[in-house]
Amino acid sequence: MSWRQFFLDLAETVLLAVILFVGINLVSARVRVEGYSMRPTLDDGQYMLVSRLAYLRGGYQRGDVIIFRPPMHPEESLWRRLLGFPGLHDHYEDYVKRIIGLPGDTVKIENGQVFVNGQKLDEPYISEPPRYFGEWTVPDGYLFVLGDNRNDSSDSHQWNFLPQENVIGKALLVYWPLTDIMVLKSNQAAHAAP
Repeated sequence: MSWRQFFLDLAETVLLAVILFVGINLVSARVRVEGYSMRPTLDDGQYMLVSRLAYLRGGYQRGDVIIFRPPMHPEESLWRRLLGFPGLHDHYEDYVKRIIGLPGDTVKIENGQVFVNGQKLDEPYISEPPRYFGEWTVPDGYLFVLGDNRNDSSDSHQWNFLPQENVIGKALLVYWPLTDIMVLKSNQAAHAAP
């Protein structure tokens, strides 16, 4: 093999690797779970595969576990956020939560129960019932999201609605550590109790 052929093969291999890397990252993401807001479903240090294409045409479903850029932190002023001082945005990492309310839904939390449009949700995935209360009607273009660890989660019960444009994708499966591998199935979705 000539040097010329070797470098052409090497360039072709590198180009193919770059195309594959970019292509895979356009349709999916690998996300590390940080914190305990989604316990017991997800735990700190687990890695998930996320589909960036799941909501290309909408299709949000109650119960989906999603990854998103959080809206502005409620305790931080707009001025501080816009200035972008180093170290101020450490807590603005992507969030992982579960969709509870869709546009037009009325979500009510009272006596440790979550109701959507007057129907109590069957939620076998939560760690304990919420100790807070409130009622929200989800506007068009927004979602209402909660962590499965209801009493230790920064979510819609604190900062209201999540703009749909902030959604990065739908969590599909946990792939690391190997002992925790699981597919996040639609049967884990919140649904109205019979």
